[in-house]
Amino acid sequence: MKKQITLILLAWIAGLSTEMQAQEAILASPNGKIEVSVSQSKQETADWFLTVSSVNGTKKSVVIPRITLGLEREDASFYSGLRLTKQTRSTRVKEKYTALHGKRKNCTNQANERTLVFVNADQQVMNVVVRAYDDGICFRYAFPEKKAGKVKITDERTSYEIPPTADRWLQRFVPSYEGAFPHQKEKIMQGEWGYPSLFQLENNACWMLISEANADRHYCATKLSNKLQTNDYKLTFPAASDGNGMGDVEPTISFPWKSPWRVVLIGQLSDIVESTLVDDVSNPSVIKKSDWIKPGKASWIYWAYNHGTKDYKRVCEYVDLAATMGWPYSLFDWEWDQMGNGGNLEDAVKYANEKGVKPMIWFNSGGPHNRVGSTPRDRLLTHEARVKTFEWLKKIGVYGIKVDFFESDKQNIMNYYIDILEDATDYQLMVNFHGSTVPRGWSRTYPHLMSMEAVFGAEQYNNGPIMTDKGAELNTIFPYTRNVIGPMDYTPVAFTNSQHPHTTTSAHELALPVIFESGIQHMADRPSGFYALPDEAKTYLRQVPAAWDDLQFLEGYPGEKTVLARRTGDTWYVAGINGLNEKGEVSLAFDFLKAGKSYKMLIIGDGETGSDFRMQSETVQKGAKKTISWLPRGGFVAVLTLIP
Repeated sequence: MKKQITLILLAWIAGLSTEMQAQEAILASPNGKIEVSVSQSKQETADWFLTVSSVNGTKKSVVIPRITLGLEREDASFYSGLRLTKQTRSTRVKEKYTALHGKRKNCTNQANERTLVFVNADQQVMNVVVRAYDDGICFRYAFPEKKAGKVKITDERTSYEIPPTADRWLQRFVPSYEGAFPHQKEKIMQGEWGYPSLFQLENNACWMLISEANADRHYCATKLSNKLQTNDYKLTFPAASDGNGMGDVEPTISFPWKSPWRVVLIGQLSDIVESTLVDDVSNPSVIKKSDWIKPGKASWIYWAYNHGTKDYKRVCEYVDLAATMGWPYSLFDWEWDQMGNGGNLEDAVKYANEKGVKPMIWFNSGGPHNRVGSTPRDRLLTHEARVKTFEWLKKIGVYGIKVDFFESDKQNIMNYYIDILEDATDYQLMVNFHGSTVPRGWSRTYPHLMSMEAVFGAEQYNNGPIMTDKGAELNTIFPYTRNVIGPMDYTPVAFTNSQHPHTTTSAHELALPVIFESGIQHMADRPSGFYALPDEAKTYLRQVPAAWDDLQFLEGYPGEKTVLARRTGDTWYVAGINGLNEKGEVSLAFDFLKAGKSYKMLIIGDGETGSDFRMQSETVQKGAKKTISWLPRGGFVAVLTLIP
């Protein structure tokens, strides 16, 4: 088998050498460890492509041999026969910004940038703007001309050639982005794949994660397809059937125009997990006054009681849970318009506000783009309907909205997302999108977008047995895939069972609010599950934040384990989860702590059984080491508090 793979690889390299003209690096990352070159193939199409390499001292290795460039407009081709007429000088991009929620508070957007100016056979110009970052590369297309009229993009030729020996973790595309990321090794599957897509080069030489960023009104979102060639992943527009067949597949643009950024994170797993590149390249916040945007935890009724919001008394139990736990929010899910048994929605909202809990409520995005009849629906479809609804929500005391069932990535739905975000800004309503696309940098531009679903999360315990069998494994894949690119409303933490039982340990569940990042962290379990916890676990769940000052990846591998450290102020939260069905241990090195300072550490880990906890307390300093054992599908969380 190894001999066969070697022969395939040699043939593939030989093919590349005959296809390419001589390559010369046009751009390097600020630290010089990533380089980008541009070449024109000798194929009949004579198309242009980028090659990405990693540099380690004097050794240079090709990471992505070919990223094909090009667009097709209904009035012109910008693919075959292009001429590269100019390359601008390399310029430095350097920007600092503050994130209200996410992986870290203080972020830096730093790269080297160069623009490639191409001209087609009709002397029309297409620019390709390329950036090299220390943790990846990105590029975008631009038509700089200023002219009247609109035109459709009929195809985007962008494709990524991946070395055939690379391992990959890809999710079969569905418009809700809810599914697994099966590990593809040796046998590579073909089909359509959603973002993000994770690749590991042979011998762990490098990791790559492909996604896109800064999507706006002027394009659709895309996906990847390797249907035609196994190792060539081409950007593909949404299917005509998406969104119940509503909306154009081909996006319409006006001039001047820029595409979303095509993003590739590159490096070791720590570089992938810790990267903020998707947000870095997205537009800065449009909100001038943001003190009303408050990340936090929420009680959530749906996981345990699918129809619980119909019951006023049950809703009040979840409000009481939030108040008892010190969580600022409670989400009233679908069917709140059918609430009875002692009160209606306005009664429940009043009760929550009197308890000091801010209520958030659910809406079906409605409209002809989805077939879901769940109510309330159709209340956000137009600007006029949103204004009426949002005015009412503010009047009765609602703090945010959860909007569900978008079912499409077409340009019309991209506009709908942004319409909701812009109108919600005027009424200071925080937003959570469900049944949605994946994050594409919107939480930077619209920081009141607290989270997005687009994940096979805890609610799947309601729908089938897959999470019972695979939940722990999936939980250790999401930190390297879905949660890398933005907030993820997985709805973690359950100690009791929903319709289908979980097999993760209680300590594994307790670790998830640190492992998973979301500006609103919906705590899934029923009240009795939280009230039965030992005091140390309840105190932790009261205090663990939903926004962080910093993140460090400590250890892990997709599907096997994840260990992360997140900081808020001077306090560190370290959490680990085991994705395997066997016992194990992790060795923590506290190199991230402040030198010369002591920290009080409380560890809440697995006990003798999956429902038990084991508590440990000790004092640690920078450089200390600690070995922690865990059960099959187990976990732990450690809270390290600075000693004055």
